[in-house]
Amino acid sequence: MNYILKDENAVYYECGFSCDNEIFLRLKDESFFLTDARYLTEAQEHIKDAQVILMDRRDPFKVARTLIRKSGVKSLVYNPLEWSVNDFESLSVKLSINFKKEINFSQKKRIIKSEKELDILRQAATLGARAFDNFAKFISNKGFGLSEKRLFNEAENIFKNYGELELSFSPIVALDENAAKPHCLPSDKILKEEMLLLLDAGVKYQRYCSDRTRTASASEYTVLNKSAKFKDAKKQKIYDIVLRAQEASIKKAKVGVSASDIDKAGREVIEKAGYGKYFIHSTGHGVGLDIHELPVIGAESKDIIEENMVFTIEPGIYLPNAFGVRIEDTVIAKSGGVEVIG
Repeated sequence: MNYILKDENAVYYECGFSCDNEIFLRLKDESFFLTDARYLTEAQEHIKDAQVILMDRRDPFKVARTLIRKSGVKSLVYNPLEWSVNDFESLSVKLSINFKKEINFSQKKRIIKSEKELDILRQAATLGARAFDNFAKFISNKGFGLSEKRLFNEAENIFKNYGELELSFSPIVALDENAAKPHCLPSDKILKEEMLLLLDAGVKYQRYCSDRTRTASASEYTVLNKSAKFKDAKKQKIYDIVLRAQEASIKKAKVGVSASDIDKAGREVIEKAGYGKYFIHSTGHGVGLDIHELPVIGAESKDIIEENMVFTIEPGIYLPNAFGVRIEDTVIAKSGGVEVIG
């Protein structure tokens, strides 16, 4: 397949290096990495299995067009999500070839992880889990009286290990009613004892992401595991339902099962408990170089689980103006079930 890429993670997967101004071309049996002078030396030092070529500063797509013409290819696959209208017109307007639009074709190539990738993802999950423990200690010792905004800043620092790691995404730190918003923004709400605390966060290790969510009761003994205990009976009831839902989806997940059936297994637990309308997102998503990859673990998904697919299982119940609960782990699909890596 002949194709062109601009997305950083897609390009990194192909050649082991990427930057914020690049074009990757695969033309017949040759690969080309195009970038500007700022990144040329590093590209030459790190890239494997591709020719590194300097872009024309005045026309960044000139060299790409020349290579495409010279190759003689008649068609070129591209992901429209990677391109602005202006950039795509600049590339294609002077080329008389067939541009084939294929959304997320790079993620489709990456959907089955290699053993090397799995080891990296396991390490990312281990580092992420350690950060959850460190954040729980912070909450117990210094968190009370701080706002969600301050807790968010502390979570960023802890998960970055004060500069040693990158984040998979901005952490979600939510208290009580703010936890009813799956992707809430931090507010001025102050943490007090026995408040419900939801933390969704992850780190990158060698560019691969971890992703986990825990919900707990904040106390001087805060623990962000899956054995949360709440003094409030309603919170405990909802937490237990979500945990059973996650366990049902994890039990269902294995090679050969449809992603929609994994979603259904957990969703049915929540629906039978009477809270179906409060589970407002899909059960999970693939994880890798991108925090959201394939497969999609949702009711409408057509994906069938294959060995070494990596994805999250994260059911939730969100009661507006009250509180929300989500429990999330990342798993690796195997023939007899899944390996939960956190």
